[in-house]
Amino acid sequence: MADGAFTYDGGAVEPGETRDIRYAISETYMGDPVRIPVTIINGAEPGPTGVLSAAAHGDELNGIEVVRTVAHDWDHDDLRGTLVCLPVLNVPGFLAQQRYLPIYDRDLNRSFPGSETGTSARRMANHIFENFVAPCDFGLDFHTSTRGRTNMLHVRADTSREGVERVAKSFGSNVIIDGSGPEGTLRHESTVREVPTITVEMGEAHRFQRHLIDRALAGVESVLAEFEMQSVSAVRWPGWRTVIDGDAEKTWLRADVGGLVDMHYDGGDLVEEGEPVCTITDPFKADSETVSAPFTGLLVGVLENPLVYPGNPLCHLVELDASTRRALEREQASSSLPA
Repeated sequence: MADGAFTYDGGAVEPGETRDIRYAISETYMGDPVRIPVTIINGAEPGPTGVLSAAAHGDELNGIEVVRTVAHDWDHDDLRGTLVCLPVLNVPGFLAQQRYLPIYDRDLNRSFPGSETGTSARRMANHIFENFVAPCDFGLDFHTSTRGRTNMLHVRADTSREGVERVAKSFGSNVIIDGSGPEGTLRHESTVREVPTITVEMGEAHRFQRHLIDRALAGVESVLAEFEMQSVSAVRWPGWRTVIDGDAEKTWLRADVGGLVDMHYDGGDLVEEGEPVCTITDPFKADSETVSAPFTGLLVGVLENPLVYPGNPLCHLVELDASTRRALEREQASSSLPA
């Protein structure tokens, strides 16, 4: 709970103050500083401290626009508490427009909470974590799918940990995939250190997708309402929700042959057991293989690049219970009606 200045190594932001910082977390081969952009908005009234982060993978751009918009376009005159906005965690990857740090291809999002004496990635992660994540009460970490795939907007969270379910449900997404997440991820390491954090997955790499950005902004507003950091917004109910836990069926469907893929559905679509999800053909269309749904479920992630080798992922399918399936079917039926 913020009650006073937000402090970091090298400075402090007082109540009622907003500060833009270029914070050094490493050095280049030339000895020049590697700086990340940080905006800290410390409300005039006390309240929780939340951190919004994006681009731990340098090619994942949707979250950057979410965090920038919250930091610079929203009116924070009535903010209670503090917002720490980190729009680009992986600046070297962002500048190179690639997923990993261009330093031995290290994954920054497997390097948290970091180390003062470890690899370059772990040293960067340590500067970020200790200064701008550890002091917070909750976190939202924005991601997209990797290159060549796309995700419908959904949340990943370890709801068994104290405080995480509150953050995850208040964001207002239809789908929450429950699990601890890999060690070294910002979400996992923040949560085990009592900063309940969720991952927001949204869309694909290398682009801004405005409809997803707008939905994520609504989710941020909803979380701030839940924590009573803003008085004008309401906690969002998405209409239907499913929490995919360890007991639910979920699988990545993978290609058994190489070729060109014709996807028959989009992310967010409901597919019935046995229905063909996609077809894989060779360049002559002489041979084809149909990939069918092993159970009735929701396509959370789908292929965008239609070229596959055997073993490449095609789509991420998760099971829905009967009541959730009916709610989704009603929603999709109403959205297809003419205006």
